[in-house]
Amino acid sequence: MNFYDKYMQWCEDTYFDENTRKELIALSEEIKDRFYKDLEFGTGGLRGVIGMGTNRMNIYTVRKASQGLADFVNGENGAEQGIVIAYDSRNMSPEFALEVALCFCANGIKTYLFESLRPTPELSFSIRALHCKAGVVITASHNPAEYNGYKVYWEDGAQITPPKDTEIINCINAVKDYKTVKTMDKADAVNSGMLIYIGENIDKQYLDALKTLIINKDVIQSQANELKIVYTPLHGTGNIPVRRILKEIGFNHVYVVEEQENPDGNFPTVPYPNPEDKRAFDLALKLAKEKDADIVLATDPDADRLGIYVKNNNNDYIAFTGNMSGILICDYIMSQLKERDKLPKDGAIVTTIVSSDMSKAVAKKYNVDLIETLTGFKYIGEQIKLFEENKNHTYLFGYEESYGCLVGTYARDKDAIGAVMMICEAAAYYKSRGLNLWEQMLNLYNEYGYYKEDLFTITLKGENGAKQINKIMDKFRTEKIECIEGFEISEVRDYKNSTVKNLKTGNISSIDLPKSNVIYLDMQDNSWCCIRPSGTEPKIKFYIGVKGNDLENADKKLMLLKDWLISIIGYCEQ
Repeated sequence: MNFYDKYMQWCEDTYFDENTRKELIALSEEIKDRFYKDLEFGTGGLRGVIGMGTNRMNIYTVRKASQGLADFVNGENGAEQGIVIAYDSRNMSPEFALEVALCFCANGIKTYLFESLRPTPELSFSIRALHCKAGVVITASHNPAEYNGYKVYWEDGAQITPPKDTEIINCINAVKDYKTVKTMDKADAVNSGMLIYIGENIDKQYLDALKTLIINKDVIQSQANELKIVYTPLHGTGNIPVRRILKEIGFNHVYVVEEQENPDGNFPTVPYPNPEDKRAFDLALKLAKEKDADIVLATDPDADRLGIYVKNNNNDYIAFTGNMSGILICDYIMSQLKERDKLPKDGAIVTTIVSSDMSKAVAKKYNVDLIETLTGFKYIGEQIKLFEENKNHTYLFGYEESYGCLVGTYARDKDAIGAVMMICEAAAYYKSRGLNLWEQMLNLYNEYGYYKEDLFTITLKGENGAKQINKIMDKFRTEKIECIEGFEISEVRDYKNSTVKNLKTGNISSIDLPKSNVIYLDMQDNSWCCIRPSGTEPKIKFYIGVKGNDLENADKKLMLLKDWLISIIGYCEQ
């Protein structure tokens, strides 16, 4: 069936409700884009633009994915253990979450549904707290307002990883006919005991687990009236839990950006609800200057990513990248554990192949192992499970460059709530010693080296865009790349083919990581580049890193590397 036949079926079949058919009949454009393929359920779940059509996020595509997942859960004898569902502040998130719940109930699976919006990391925590077989969170994380998504977690609390992800995808792809999807009435689901609403009890358990990770309670108490914190939830889920955890551990001066305090799926005050985007901080920085705040924090809509600005001695606010905040928290935890003689001999820091190489220097200093995974926090969460199963490492800290980290093992996904708690504790600790966080970051650069990283993306939409992205990947995979001085490529890692090629010797070795469409270029002088298509957006991403003699030199090297890559691929950043 071609795209137009699918379109006409949706327009005419009364299975699809009247509003759906009206929306589609009124279309003059977008028909092909909405129906040329099914919205792909990838290794992390669904993510797409909200709207009607097979290539959109809507109640029908959400139900279809849920039916396939329900079939898999039942095949794993997980009906009694059940599933837990959370959702964020995005448009249609509550409606999609209920559709997921009713599909699972109709398939005989006990279902726990949060009574209102909750952060993604609390979903990860609740799976293990409730001993569920699986979990689903309805979120598109930091994507633009027109998006929503559907992420799947397994009983260990982490997002699904190989081979489980492929098995679930196969079950979802086996659901061919929307009319075979099961659902039921909400009242019947509640009355039968299949649908159980949850809330405050899990909230308390989650926050109590966080508070056990505090290292310096006395420092927080001594600095409670000294440290000033500005926070914005960017219209997302973080407002209540962030304010609650900071209040409960003792911070007295927390100022919330009023215009961005309440949940709103349209994200009216920001062009992009992403703490990686400096524009998202405009209102928070304005408030910070009014309050003379020490630190400025922002969480994304599902509160798994944290962005920060810190005030320096010139009263300027400096943005920290995800690598900078991750390294600062990591070094703080390692130093405090070492000071107390609590660093385990089998301790491990876990990060990704696209995160800062400074983590290698930190691990070396504290004599702990550094384990690198593929991009995506699910692989960091998976390591915690493997550590427990194999009893070969003690998890100490995990972070990725995209503004996500996890302190402790109470959850198995990145957690901005926990990151807020720990960065504020670190700020209080260093303030008690006469340092702000920027001064401490400079201390780390002086000790470990001037590592700098960047990320640029190219957006290529639609069917033609996908072909262009494949063409770029093929170029780096098959062609000899001309280098410029200072960036001679020494090694090419192809994670799709699981090979490492040494360009000096010609030797080829293997990679012991899951296959993924990723190319990594190791260069001389501690520089590197990693290229991969986004798994959630029509983009190709270029991660780059260098090590300079000082900050100015590192910035210069970073710009040269970026300009060289753009000249090779023939596209400008978008």
